[in-house]
Amino acid sequence: MDQPSGNGPSQKRYPQELKDRAVRMVHQLRKEDPADNSVVSRVARQLGIGVESLRTWVKQADADAGTRPGLGSDEREELQTLRKDNKELRRANDILRAAASFFGAELDRQQKR
Repeated sequence: MDQPSGNGPSQKRYPQELKDRAVRMVHQLRKEDPADNSVVSRVARQLGIGVESLRTWVKQADADAGTRPGLGSDEREELQTLRKDNKELRRANDILRAAASFFGAELDRQQKR
């Protein structure tokens, strides 16, 4: 079992097959009995996974399927990539602005001589 490092909670990595199976089980049980509100906790307990992890996987699967509002996995990944690129471009612009300012001031000094 994973030991927590630092002050944060331990981070378990579940295999994708387990995630898919758990989500399928939740969907199937909800289809059989829509009034049962304990499906997620029961499936999580049966499979030995965290309730909140399973709840998150089900929400994401529903968003991916379009049955729940929110970003799908592909959209979320694209947004993350775009944010990363945007951050890098802002950093590059800041560097270019500083360099332009520096070299502009240097040219002014040379022309005054």
